[in-house]
Amino acid sequence: MKGRACVCGVDFGTDSVRCVIIDAADGSEVSSAVASYPRWSKGLFSDASLNRFRQHPLDYIEAFEASMRDAIARAPGGTASAMRAISVDTTGSTPVAVDRAGRPLALLPDFGANPNAMFILWKDHTAVREAGEINRLARTWGGTDFTKFEGGVYSSEWFWAKILHVLRADAGVRSQAFSWVEHCDWFTACLTGVTDAPGIRRSRCAAGHKAMWHESFGGLPSEEFLVRLDPLLSGLRGRLYTETETSDRPAGVLSPEWCSRLGLPATVRVGIGAFDAHMGAVGGGITPYTLTKIMGTSTCDVIVAPMDEMGDTLVAGICGQVDGSVIPGMLGMEAGQSAFGDIYAWFKSVLMWPVENVAGKTMLVDESARTLLVEEVSDRLIEELSAQAEALPVEETGVIAIDWMNGRRTPDANQLLKGAVTGLSLGTGAPRIFRALVEATAFGAKAIADRFRREGVPIKGVIALGGVAKKSPFIMQIVADVMNVPIRVPRSEQTCALGAAMFAGVVAGLYPTLADAMKAMESGWEREYTPRAEYARIYAGLYERYASLARFVEDETMASRRTE
Repeated sequence: MKGRACVCGVDFGTDSVRCVIIDAADGSEVSSAVASYPRWSKGLFSDASLNRFRQHPLDYIEAFEASMRDAIARAPGGTASAMRAISVDTTGSTPVAVDRAGRPLALLPDFGANPNAMFILWKDHTAVREAGEINRLARTWGGTDFTKFEGGVYSSEWFWAKILHVLRADAGVRSQAFSWVEHCDWFTACLTGVTDAPGIRRSRCAAGHKAMWHESFGGLPSEEFLVRLDPLLSGLRGRLYTETETSDRPAGVLSPEWCSRLGLPATVRVGIGAFDAHMGAVGGGITPYTLTKIMGTSTCDVIVAPMDEMGDTLVAGICGQVDGSVIPGMLGMEAGQSAFGDIYAWFKSVLMWPVENVAGKTMLVDESARTLLVEEVSDRLIEELSAQAEALPVEETGVIAIDWMNGRRTPDANQLLKGAVTGLSLGTGAPRIFRALVEATAFGAKAIADRFRREGVPIKGVIALGGVAKKSPFIMQIVADVMNVPIRVPRSEQTCALGAAMFAGVVAGLYPTLADAMKAMESGWEREYTPRAEYARIYAGLYERYASLARFVEDETMASRRTE
């Protein structure tokens, strides 16, 4: 490694963290390692029946250290001394209550097992009521509509709704919470040894997309607005932040404690953090007006545009538009689906129930055989469903599903909505239902693209990243057919971590701009999915049926809600 400069991209996902060490000269991977969150893996502190998903800060600390140490151990000798910078991406909005020293309350003895003192994961939907209140007040209070740069609809998945929900629900947390911090900001502060909450550097990406921060507001929503929302928020704005920073800026250097724990030099810089999808878009080679889709358990769709072309345009129904949230100097626009791969996982879970609860308990074979049987079915189920579903013809009058199993993120956030399946008959089998679910997620993707176009944002290409894009040609071909556009998949297996590493290259001073780092470190393309004309024609008609059913489901859901 003599003479080589390395950077590290750290990608905190929903289930695990991955540390990828990159050769800054060409973007090639030196080594990588992944570690799961130990408490999350055991199902602790979350309750899916309540839409409550919480993660303990120790999960992040322990998994990061294990993954980073493993990545360094796997790398050639001298890699540690060649490390120049580290940048972090995380899920979001994933905030946590902190004390005056910037410590998450769950790290204090009295709160170690309290879910409300932990990070509120992006997909936690316990704050639906609070999001509704924010939306109503923003439209009616007579002052600035602070949601206007958030697509005009605030979501229960975001910063203020989650904070207000916990403040109302937990007096203990309320009394001890000095401030609140997003995961990407807190972990960067953790790495740099910040021990003062007001000193935590704040991500432009997180603040702009999820906390209604905008320069024209003078920062966050006004104190008057927040107190009208709920007096419990009184004074909190002053304990949060006014300024934000883009991720090409350094947050500081690695603290002596972390240098010692990881065996890294004291000169290693740490960059301002951001959300995984936004750094993933950078790692995937995003260009102006290219829709970049990060496709995993959910999706996050990102577009960038020059400020002088789109900076004055308000795009309705998306997850925010922020100057510099993706590429400094460009407008970053975000959308997404609340469930994508999670829908396939849900269907798999439904089908696995009799396997686990009947075949898995049969006395016809011994325990070892039962265990192996359940494991084999689980491992092969989605693969076999995909093969069988792919062989089915596309039916213009077939089964139609709605992809709102975890609510709707965009267009127009509404986490009260639920999924649906229609067109079933006694002849409908599991592969047909699975295909309908795949088509539903593709229709949801098309709805987002159509909204961008309707709002005046052209889409000149599509890039797909993430586990689904890399692992399922069947799903990707259907998405290409439904959207009726070619979809390119980058070669890199770790685009989020690669994007973080690109930012780290700028933070380290190895590249003057992010554009330079992207050009030097890009991975190239693995494959392209081209829409099939005959399928695209049929899916255009099916999409109209999907849209009609979706309107019916939404109307019925909201009508029943109003009568409660």
